[in-house]
Amino acid sequence: MARHGGRGWYGRVVAAAVGVTAVAAAASVWTAQAGQSGGPAAPEAARPAPKAAPVSAAIAHASDRGEHAVNITIDDGPDPVWTPQVLKLLKDNGVKATFCMVGTQAQAHPDLVRQVVAAGHRLCDHTVSHDTAMDTKPESYQARQIVDAERQITKASGGVRPMYYRAPGGAFTPYSRKLAASHGMRPLGWNVDSKDFERPGSDAIIATVKGELTNGPTILFHDAGGDRSQTVVALRTLLPWLKQQGYAFGFPVR
Repeated sequence: MARHGGRGWYGRVVAAAVGVTAVAAAASVWTAQAGQSGGPAAPEAARPAPKAAPVSAAIAHASDRGEHAVNITIDDGPDPVWTPQVLKLLKDNGVKATFCMVGTQAQAHPDLVRQVVAAGHRLCDHTVSHDTAMDTKPESYQARQIVDAERQITKASGGVRPMYYRAPGGAFTPYSRKLAASHGMRPLGWNVDSKDFERPGSDAIIATVKGELTNGPTILFHDAGGDRSQTVVALRTLLPWLKQQGYAFGFPVR
């Protein structure tokens, strides 16, 4: 599985952790942090939500709609510029997608997380800070990245948990897969990398997706991490085209 996006696009993280409920501060393109509101409250660690039922730790690629279906997956957001445009395109075409969210982005834009949920899309944990070298880090670091992002996304959504876990750049480890699965998040891969992160032009993105569909149903796009205007243009063509080819739109298997 190819890693998308150079590490230069994503900053390193210096984490000040207190157990698994630490909030990581990312020195990267994602620097916005959500402000605190309301009066004093009990620490979140003292009032955790019930744990989700475990799922398979095998990396999912298939669609729950069968062989002639695709899974649209959108990574790295939410972003206040691009996520609303992607949501509108999905709505206009009657398509549901899976949004793999970076924890700090979800924390900074809870309104967008809730819009995603309200529109019937699914959530995916894409770690706190999108560290593509996750697989080289200690298990304690991997745990904080995954569990803290799960908490951030769940809080931002108003209580809806991520159903999947996608490692940044595909940097899964046996440990991270088992940990995510134990929290009810199926590890999520992809079959078609649209290469939209590299901004090769909308025509190139469209050609890549069309040319690689035989690889499998799960298609990778992005709605953050830079200028995603080419992605928006490509989706405007690809979503109707996929319907014209008779593809159903589903979610990754759980």
